[in-house]
Amino acid sequence: MAIRRIKAFFDLEASGGIVLALAAIAAMIIANTPLNTWYESFIHAPVAIQIGGFAIAKDAHHWINDGLMAVFFFLVGLELKREVLIGELSNLKQIILPAGAALGGMIAPAIVYVAFNHNNPEYLKGWAIPTATDIAFALGILSLLGNRVPNSLKVFLVSIAIFDDIGAILIIALFYTSDLSLGSLALAGLCLPFLYLLNRRNVTSITPYILIGVIMWIFVLKSGIHATLAGVVLALFIPMFDRTDPEHSPLEELEHDLQNTVSYGILPLFAFANAGISLKGAGVAELFHSVPLGIAAGLFIGKQLGVMIMCWVIFKLGISTMPKGMNFKQIYGAALLCGVGFTMSLFIGGLAFGGDTPLFDERLGIIMGSIVSGIAGYLMLKVALKDNVSGKSVDLIHH
Repeated sequence: MAIRRIKAFFDLEASGGIVLALAAIAAMIIANTPLNTWYESFIHAPVAIQIGGFAIAKDAHHWINDGLMAVFFFLVGLELKREVLIGELSNLKQIILPAGAALGGMIAPAIVYVAFNHNNPEYLKGWAIPTATDIAFALGILSLLGNRVPNSLKVFLVSIAIFDDIGAILIIALFYTSDLSLGSLALAGLCLPFLYLLNRRNVTSITPYILIGVIMWIFVLKSGIHATLAGVVLALFIPMFDRTDPEHSPLEELEHDLQNTVSYGILPLFAFANAGISLKGAGVAELFHSVPLGIAAGLFIGKQLGVMIMCWVIFKLGISTMPKGMNFKQIYGAALLCGVGFTMSLFIGGLAFGGDTPLFDERLGIIMGSIVSGIAGYLMLKVALKDNVSGKSVDLIHH
């Protein structure tokens, strides 16, 4: 990944993180005022699409989580494919450290959560909630430190997030699938040969891919596998290169076109629809319930432990070396920022509990853990980077 592209990605995600935060704050304020009636009416408004006898009827909340978030996962899929072909994931030496850090950052939070909830099988469904990192929020916090942040630290954090996304996709596919309909899944699978044929024939127009992708999304929605995963699968078939014009990349062009829509539209709307936690009647018992407490501890304690232990092991075994211009203080600051798990944690939390348990609200733990991790990461990095006047001289990636 060229430094210029890293900077553009960093700037976009950082500003998107700020918009995301504002949307979440707005939802929490509205949910605790008389406007909550309007808020509930909005997210539960029925929306239906019907063609003849075929209909998809869901409320606005489900359309956002199942429909619009499929576009987010589609963008994630495009980014992953690009990284595998020409980016960070194309060079084994460059991926060992962030891949190991991401793995540790998923395993340790899950262990911490299980330690809090091992006595209740129903609560164990939320084990994956604290395993996620919200890259937009994390980079938004990192951007507050200005040009003192070295490029190597940005690359390190972005690379961890890439592997974190891969882990989240696998977790959703393997552990949050219910009542599988083999017939619908088979119909979704029939879309794959057509997508493959379009790719092999060097069809660079995006329209036919999207049309088949929508059909595949409908069948995946009916299959029991979460519909957003159709977005990831579709992205894998978008051509990286136009064989008749080497300078044209349909994938990168589409990725560029979608980034603003996702960063400033879809993700803030998702945050607004999912972060509206009403604290009315909430007491100490709800706040310190083992589920939100386990999530908060997983994000704040588990994430930093997992990332730091794996980095230490990798350095100790000589598998990888410290990135140029970085030190353990900076890695620790990045490890703390990995505990900001807002968007994907909310998404997995919705799959695990559906927001319909009266005993606890898992979102409390997500917000508590993310806020504490974000503040601690910012303060740690402020100390670690106090001698840096510019990040321009630090470069992990060679052209």
